[in-house]
Amino acid sequence: MKQSILAHLLLLACLTGQLTHVNAQSKHSFALSKTDFLLDDKPFQIISGEMHPARIPKEYWRHRIQMAKAMGCNTIAAYVFWNYHEQVQGTFDFASDNRNIAEFIKLAQDEGMWVLLRPGPYVCAEWEFGGLPPYLLRTPDIKVRCMDPRYMAAVERYVAALAAQVKPLLVTNGGPIVMVQVENEYGSYGNDKQYLYRLKELWEHNGIDVPFYTADGPTAFMLEAGAVPGAAIGLDSGGSDGDFAAANRQNPDVPAFSSETYPGWLTHWGEQWARPNKEGILKDVKYLMDNKRSFNLYVIHGGTNFGFTAGANSGGKGYEPDLTSYDYDAPINEQGNATEKYMALRKLIGSYQTKPLPRIPAPIPTITIPAVPLTPFTSVWEQLPQAVHSIQPQPFEAYAQDYGFMVYRTTLIGHKSGHLQVTELHDYATVFLNGQYIGKIDRRLGENSIELPKTAIKDPVLEILVEGMGRINFAQQLIDRKGITDRVTLNGMTLMNWDVFGLPMKDEYVQQLRATSGATERPGQFLKGTFKLSRTGDTYFDVAALKKGVIWVNGHNLGRYWDIGPQTRLYCPASWLKKGTNEIVVFDLHQTAPASITGAKTLE
Repeated sequence: MKQSILAHLLLLACLTGQLTHVNAQSKHSFALSKTDFLLDDKPFQIISGEMHPARIPKEYWRHRIQMAKAMGCNTIAAYVFWNYHEQVQGTFDFASDNRNIAEFIKLAQDEGMWVLLRPGPYVCAEWEFGGLPPYLLRTPDIKVRCMDPRYMAAVERYVAALAAQVKPLLVTNGGPIVMVQVENEYGSYGNDKQYLYRLKELWEHNGIDVPFYTADGPTAFMLEAGAVPGAAIGLDSGGSDGDFAAANRQNPDVPAFSSETYPGWLTHWGEQWARPNKEGILKDVKYLMDNKRSFNLYVIHGGTNFGFTAGANSGGKGYEPDLTSYDYDAPINEQGNATEKYMALRKLIGSYQTKPLPRIPAPIPTITIPAVPLTPFTSVWEQLPQAVHSIQPQPFEAYAQDYGFMVYRTTLIGHKSGHLQVTELHDYATVFLNGQYIGKIDRRLGENSIELPKTAIKDPVLEILVEGMGRINFAQQLIDRKGITDRVTLNGMTLMNWDVFGLPMKDEYVQQLRATSGATERPGQFLKGTFKLSRTGDTYFDVAALKKGVIWVNGHNLGRYWDIGPQTRLYCPASWLKKGTNEIVVFDLHQTAPASITGAKTLE
């Protein structure tokens, strides 16, 4: 009996030892040497593909991660968009829709992938305001990305909230997060080194104890302004011996890597699609693989700027808004499919591996929806909220509105026709005199004025319906308030006493709209249509018959469309559709006649 008990005890001890050994092996270490990234004390080449949880339906997170793994990646880089998680000041959402960043990171770990976390607070990313929350702009003289105490108070709140979500997922705690980025491309913006040092301190104070890295262009002044002592140097991008030599001159005591290697590029409204050929990215990746340099593909999969999340740049004539699609000509396209570029990169990266790459996941099922007739059912003019009176018009933020549209209305006294100028219009306006459409003003084209015709009406009413498009997300023009941000003059006379109607166009507002019997010839119409489905699947809606506006499907905002192109189709995931009757609501700034939306299976 004693022998039997002893045998059982020995077996239990053996099993306990085995389990302890397994648990010990599942916990890894990650560190920086002077030249290498060290995983479990051995040199490790990061082969990363970047994707953004906020741009991908939650149902497809695992699929997109598996796609990256099948292309040869061992790591996922992910931006966290501060303004996506703190839409109301002081209230953080890490649970609804596709905001559960912890779940995304856990899925990456489930798939055997490491994670580079890019939390900002500023990220760029062609995302609205570079990820900064627009409530900051309610403070008239605020400065961002520096030690302005009002900005930093908000940053400290954000860092504490996000750190609580991701701390259990650090590699030091058995998770997949091996590095965290400090800010983003700061050397392209400013030189407040104390700000960068303080950010790193904040993360450390909140328990983030993995290595840090920065990301900047491979030039001396950018690297000097953007680097942080002890943090690895990311190069946006690094594709030559000269690029890495520049990083070594900045800090020879930490490793460098290509933190953004670009297989595609962004596209603005009114441009041709950006379609870089595959030869360029294959050359860059071959160099990186041959030299065992770590790198991150920005982006391996772009996804979609749903709702009002698309950003803008300040080039061209001062304003270049980004498309709703963030396809980016990436290896994995907007709907999650492998492209020719994907197959070429998979073959190249796979040629350096000792084991075969995983099979490519099957594509997500798609459907094509028959044409859906749309008819006007009410107008913005019949759905105006209570007005706020202002001596002079102010931007959206002054009225605590972040996105959408705004109507500015005044009665003309003195001058009643002539040259109307809107100083610093952000971003697109339709102008009405006595309810009659006069024309549009487009910031993208550098426009800021229009001619008002003479009228026989004694007290003419001027209305300006303004659309705020994406806030600028890069470089020096980040402070990009929306609406009429300065003043309106008529023949040089400043127009006073305005009634202002806020129209943030939140999903719940659109869902509660009811038909009215008013006239439909005045631009600013809501159109509606329904369609029935026997099964759901991913699809695109072709909006080529419409002009400029926003579309909702079953209460979900698919994003903006604009007939200047190049995008004429908007992506709709299967999870936003349902068997039976589905509803489309469109708000169009110019369309007044009935039209149809047709279905399609691809972006083009």
